[in-house]
Amino acid sequence: MCGIIGVTGTGAVAPRLIDSLKRLEYRGYDSAGIAALVGGVTERRRAEGKIRNLEAVLAEAPLNATVGIGHTRWATHGAPTTANAHPHKAGRVTLVHNGIIENFAELKAELAAEGHVFESQTDTEVVAHLLDRELDKSNDAVEAFKRVLDRLTGAYALAVLIDGESEQILGARRGSPLVVGWGEDEMYLGSDALAVGPFTQQISYLEEGDYVVLNRGGALFFDASGRRVERAIVQVSASSAMVEKGEYRHFMEKEIHEQPDSVQHTLSAYLDLVSARARPQLIDFAQVERIQIIACGTAFYAGQIGRYAFERLAGLPCDVEIASEFRYRDPAMTSRTLAVAVSQSGETADTLAGLTWCKAQGLKTAAVVNVHSSSMAREADILWPTHAGPEIGVASTKAFTAQVAALLALAVAAGVARGRIDAAREAELVKALFEAPRLIAEALKMDGDIRHVVVDLAKATDVLFLGRGSMFPLAMEGALKLKEISYIHAEGYAAGELKHGPIALIDEDTPTVALAPLDDVFEKTASNLQEVAARGGPVIMITPAEAPAPEGLGIRRIDAPDCPALIAPLVYAVPMQLLAYYTAVQKGTDVDQPRNLAKSVTVE
Repeated sequence: MCGIIGVTGTGAVAPRLIDSLKRLEYRGYDSAGIAALVGGVTERRRAEGKIRNLEAVLAEAPLNATVGIGHTRWATHGAPTTANAHPHKAGRVTLVHNGIIENFAELKAELAAEGHVFESQTDTEVVAHLLDRELDKSNDAVEAFKRVLDRLTGAYALAVLIDGESEQILGARRGSPLVVGWGEDEMYLGSDALAVGPFTQQISYLEEGDYVVLNRGGALFFDASGRRVERAIVQVSASSAMVEKGEYRHFMEKEIHEQPDSVQHTLSAYLDLVSARARPQLIDFAQVERIQIIACGTAFYAGQIGRYAFERLAGLPCDVEIASEFRYRDPAMTSRTLAVAVSQSGETADTLAGLTWCKAQGLKTAAVVNVHSSSMAREADILWPTHAGPEIGVASTKAFTAQVAALLALAVAAGVARGRIDAAREAELVKALFEAPRLIAEALKMDGDIRHVVVDLAKATDVLFLGRGSMFPLAMEGALKLKEISYIHAEGYAAGELKHGPIALIDEDTPTVALAPLDDVFEKTASNLQEVAARGGPVIMITPAEAPAPEGLGIRRIDAPDCPALIAPLVYAVPMQLLAYYTAVQKGTDVDQPRNLAKSVTVE
């Protein structure tokens, strides 16, 4: 969601800003722009739509400069128009912004009363006007910037240019991430490490409330009180290879096919295949009386799958809640509750706020995240990393299965620690989990059968997904994937709930996708599908070849690999993802950057 890049150095800045913004396209955006200091005065170039539109603007009106900032915008306040695109300018001030200024209406009214005229509908432009006004009161740009920050309520990451400050970029963060990149006679400011990845792998993370002054020789950091502070320089890996699609048509397709490796890498961090043992964790699960998982979207469904495993394997009560509800509900927590935040980016605003709230209540906290240097990773007491590698497609695939793999492995470790799993059972479970990468690779071979069924599926306006047990949250995840990238309305239900309302939706134009591994509830799932078929509803049943065929016209089977129940969510995730992917391709939608969506949701 929105990307920021700033460069102050000696080389031509415009092409470098564009290069970085292209690396940030995965975050989701609907307009883009850059600004640069040309002869001490800021000039802007903006365009709605894709970065190629901005490149066309630059081709007609180049920017010859060495200092500049750039932005990809995901619209919040105001439509995705050129006028609302960042950077925004007021007098001597030009800036870009991620986040939401919650008190912008109050500030805008104050400024308008003083005669300030606004050219956009955004909350961001208010910040530019505020800073321009403060510069009238002081020749010290840094002091003026601090006074403006003290007036702002909400979340922000800011990058600022000021006319006359020829080498300088100002930055600040509160509730939205921002990093400083270190180069030789050049400095960078970015919304994440990937933004500055083309230029450097030496970065510093701004902490909550920090602001920073950059010039090409270095950076001065200040905390929220205005005190000079030092921020460590760390080495990260963010090479340009991360954004290569290789032989694949889309990043999503590539990332689906990377799952045997990403699941293998994640499992290896938690389990030892040689000894067939779970690795010790940084918490004594025997002292935990309840787990509270907080997450959003796909990560929420991963958490729900984890709940089945924690309760079944470890006898450990587990609640899973959508973070945006959790943080406003005044939840009742006991002192021995372990709060676990699950997020791909580690920056999801609602999840991060929920994690911070739990920590403030004195709870032990953990973060299951794919970005190991993210805000959640640094905020939590315990980091439980996933090892999916960079995920560029907005609709999560390999990050989801990596989250599920980590949670399943942790559930085994919890069961051992709590005396619920003996050595023999532990070895059996560890070996079953390490079967997942091979069986995921087998599931990838289902793409031929899936390509056939999506020809009809792409014509539907509504699709139902059914599952039981851990297949129920996977059915909801499958429905989410289809919605996200094909724009077909879909809903996931527990198959046993069918008769409690959803069966009213069944007709010959509403397909049902059923996840039916050969487990202890297979026969019940098959019975539910016969009820659908009896009412003329077409059924796509994903089930092992060994499974008995349910009777009923209109049931089309797709053979899936047979697998242990523990790893079925990992294996059956693949056909769900392929089904959504090929349906979207059939419809011709923008698979990697679906409309209205963002990769990292850093606002409420």
